[in-house]
Amino acid sequence: MGLEAVAALRRDLVREMGRVIVGKENVVELLAAALLCEGHVLIEDVPGIGKTIIAKTLARCLSCGFSRIQFTPDLLPSDITGIFFFNQKAGEFEFRPGPVHTNIVLADEINRATPRTQSSLLEAMEERQVTVEGHTSLLARPFLVLATQNPVELEGTFPLPEAQLDRFLLRISVGYPSQPEEIAILRRFAGPAPLDEIEPVATSEQVMDLVAAVRAVHVAEPVAEYIVALTRATRQHQSIELGASPRASLSLYRAAQALAALRGRSYVVPDDVKQLVEPTLSHRLVLRHEGRLRGEAMGRVLRGIVDATPVPVEPLPGAAVPAD
Repeated sequence: MGLEAVAALRRDLVREMGRVIVGKENVVELLAAALLCEGHVLIEDVPGIGKTIIAKTLARCLSCGFSRIQFTPDLLPSDITGIFFFNQKAGEFEFRPGPVHTNIVLADEINRATPRTQSSLLEAMEERQVTVEGHTSLLARPFLVLATQNPVELEGTFPLPEAQLDRFLLRISVGYPSQPEEIAILRRFAGPAPLDEIEPVATSEQVMDLVAAVRAVHVAEPVAEYIVALTRATRQHQSIELGASPRASLSLYRAAQALAALRGRSYVVPDDVKQLVEPTLSHRLVLRHEGRLRGEAMGRVLRGIVDATPVPVEPLPGAAVPAD
């Protein structure tokens, strides 16, 4: 499959998810980019915005395995990864896979589980495998964790550690709908559940073919240098205590490839990178204490870094519109 199929996937996802999700085409595009990067997404916003329904709708649009894990304080690591149990009939121990053994995992309210339980996802998210009592099982591909959390209600929650946050390719905030969109939501959900009308637009095999196509998207040397300049600037900024890691640079690089392909291009332009800086980097950085006291916001700091970093202006090698 070529880049035409990648652009077609974006079009089909926007159409099908639009049957349930009103507006938010930019959110759908970012979810598609994460899927094609085999990355993971943290959807963070206040209750009632539609975080869970967005994740369920994406899963319904793909003919892939799906499981939902409701994170609670009493959830155990074995409830996610699986357990060995003694099969009396067979007279031996057998492995019973947990809900993480699928293509798309919805980790609902992930910050309500204990750090020990949260960390049980680390191996799965990074290495796409699960190890239980010395037994290692490879996970299906594509493998995507869609985690949701409420950043406002902190009672009874456990903040995600930096190591876990760094495993997420993107952090997305859905935001409140506009007035016309909110009226459309009332009309749409007044009748039968629109989620039941969703038709799959791709299989897991087709998604993996598209993943390979995205990796071939050209990133010119000036654009690669621009990506590195942005991430290195976060390590030197006076308001940032913990800057972006090399994994963050690679995430920004791959996400830009996916976004360019979704928009029908075989090459990355600086605007692709600019659009992805905040969702790719904001959750990986830590502001200094003084900055938090001054009320500085991470988004504003990142926008200042983007404005201060020179953009490549010379012609980009390979920057030719693909032939129809």
